[in-house]
Amino acid sequence: MAENSGSDYKLRLRDFPVGAQMLFVAFGALVLVPLLTGLNPNVALFCAGIGTLIYQVLTKFRIPIFLGSSFAFIAPIMFCVKTYGVPATLGALACVGFAYMLAALVIKWRGVGFLLKLLPTIVTGPVIMVIGLILAPVGVYMAMGKTGDGAAVLYPQAMAMGVSLFSLAVTVLVAIRGRGLLRLVPILCGIGAGYVASLFLGMVDFSAVAAAPWFALPSFVGPQFNLDAILVIVPVAIAPIIEHFGGVIAIGQVTGRNYLENPGVHRSLMGDGVATFLAGCLGGPPLTTYAEVTGAVSLIKIYNPALMTWAAVTAVCLAFVGKLGALLQTIPTPVMGGIMLLLFGAIMVVGLNSLVREGADLMEPRNMAIVALIIVFGMGKMAFSFGGIHLEGIGLAGVVGVVLNAVLPRSPKDA
Repeated sequence: MAENSGSDYKLRLRDFPVGAQMLFVAFGALVLVPLLTGLNPNVALFCAGIGTLIYQVLTKFRIPIFLGSSFAFIAPIMFCVKTYGVPATLGALACVGFAYMLAALVIKWRGVGFLLKLLPTIVTGPVIMVIGLILAPVGVYMAMGKTGDGAAVLYPQAMAMGVSLFSLAVTVLVAIRGRGLLRLVPILCGIGAGYVASLFLGMVDFSAVAAAPWFALPSFVGPQFNLDAILVIVPVAIAPIIEHFGGVIAIGQVTGRNYLENPGVHRSLMGDGVATFLAGCLGGPPLTTYAEVTGAVSLIKIYNPALMTWAAVTAVCLAFVGKLGALLQTIPTPVMGGIMLLLFGAIMVVGLNSLVREGADLMEPRNMAIVALIIVFGMGKMAFSFGGIHLEGIGLAGVVGVVLNAVLPRSPKDA
């Protein structure tokens, strides 16, 4: 792969507007995760900014990647916040960072091939599908004007459905018909359109925004370490670890550089791990590479990694704007529900597509057993408890996939 001198790190003040634009591309998805899970959006902004800077240091300022909130952990975060509380959930999220770091050390020691053999697509694809499918009822409930668990009605159903479907329609239209940078921010466009509609319908209350200070320290929350919460969340890291490779390969194809070799995917994953650990310690969601930002880099054809430095600095600065966090929390649940109808379905499709691209024969008995049991265990609310250890949902699905892949005999042609 040819080297591209345009991707050398050059920190210049004149590049600040372009770098800030990268945050705009990531903003909708970045704040969506904390808004859905009950975490603080200002803390998420701060963690994304600081995390990206840490990532740049550990990758020797070579890779133009921005780290933002990971969608893969929405369902387990929601479950753990409700079951174990926010501090225990954050402790588990910090452990996700350790899982990333451990995987990075394994890659450094044994190479990428070992990890890919341990976590092949036949495991990660169905796990990603379970993540999307298990979240589907949350999106439907919120689109209908209820709380995420469907326990309480927040808005009249007819009004909520109108707003949610309008948000969904705008998101889909921008994703399909949008041009240039507009096509990279369909979530932001959908949220904006739904929010405007909500204003006209009197669904927005600005009292919290008026009461919030202009500048305030983000509401950081410290972690507590609970084994049950850790066992629910950490196995979910299987899918994002594999996705990380895809993110690094994608930006390498855009810039014309082989980042798997230089600075090395182990450095990249280590950077993500340290950033995610810090986020868990401060009250933010786990971090991951953002494909939206990679798309923006491809569009503007400016490969200078310093753009991500400016995006990160902008995120940190915005984290201290108290009214911004209060404003984000005024977004009505039907607006978010409309976006989630597409988003959670898209997560499922990503997992399905990975199996399609791999060319996996799902009717082959071994593959059928692995995929079937991952999905049924994950979606069927199967739970195992032994020796004080409790596993269920996505976490159990991930563990089942890894174990089955390791113990089931392979067909002669794959051996």
